[in-house]
Amino acid sequence: MVRAGLRPERIFAPEHGFRGDLPDGEHFGMRTDRTTGLPILSLYGASKKPQKEDLAGLDFMVFDIQDVGVRCYTYLSSLHYVMEACAENGVKVIVLDRPNPNGHFIDGPAMETAHFSFVGLHPVPLVYGMTIGEYARMVNGEGWLKDGVQCKLTVVGLEDYDRNRPYTLPERPSPNLPNMRAVYNYPSLCFFEGTALSIGRGTDLPFQLVGHPDLQDGDTFFLPVSRAESTNPPLKNRECRGFEVGDRGEQELFRKARIDLGPLLRAWRSFPDHSSFFLTTGFFEKIAGTSSLRAQLLAGADEATIRESWNAEIARFRSIRAKYLIYPDLEPPRD
Repeated sequence: MVRAGLRPERIFAPEHGFRGDLPDGEHFGMRTDRTTGLPILSLYGASKKPQKEDLAGLDFMVFDIQDVGVRCYTYLSSLHYVMEACAENGVKVIVLDRPNPNGHFIDGPAMETAHFSFVGLHPVPLVYGMTIGEYARMVNGEGWLKDGVQCKLTVVGLEDYDRNRPYTLPERPSPNLPNMRAVYNYPSLCFFEGTALSIGRGTDLPFQLVGHPDLQDGDTFFLPVSRAESTNPPLKNRECRGFEVGDRGEQELFRKARIDLGPLLRAWRSFPDHSSFFLTTGFFEKIAGTSSLRAQLLAGADEATIRESWNAEIARFRSIRAKYLIYPDLEPPRD
């Protein structure tokens, strides 16, 4: 931007900070970027939406953040609030599009309005198969911003983008997604964020492990500890028994092209006390976007039954999504 002769005024940073190195869930206030000397305003602190005074004097806002294609990843909500604030204050938004590493499929339960939160603000499946630019067009076009306001939006598109091809992220999008195995596991393991189990935060394999001290199944043992990327991980300093996920490799995870409910069902069946499996905060429903998944687990539903319950909402979403695509759509599923 500077090389193009433009003069940035300030930086707005989402969860994990401007350089993506802050631990999960860490709130931060205004600070100065050590490299550019520009002020950094937090979109993950006391306010998650830019205030009117934050936007004063700006001609436009550039949104350039690497998404991972999963509804509960908070960068989507930051996009929503940036678009909403700019729409309310007459500031244009330019989205520099990025490839979606999980953009090759659509899957999962759709978000119900009763469970809207910062980890899910829109009625879409957990995995939505769109780039961040396409998604921004949908947020605008469907009137999902407050009071239906419309953002002055420009999407700078990608050249030769094919959502059906694997894309390796050049840098980790956040501290606990250190490699493509974790990125591909994220849609399947994010449900565990609302449970008492560990998914490897505080280890060398975040989003690649599932475990708990009381789990009765698994031949892998690990110890979550405080680390730079996760200073207070779940089950800190407690040895967990469990299993690795996706250890057959990234190519197989990519080819699967669906949420794998196997780890969740395996952990549920081998957890000795179902009454303490879910966090009491209701965060499981916020991540899943629905009350149905907990009920299905309690009822002993198998994966096929759970997946079938998603089909109608996925089909409805596909018809909405189609209006906002910039690049060729997904290839038909293979038998």
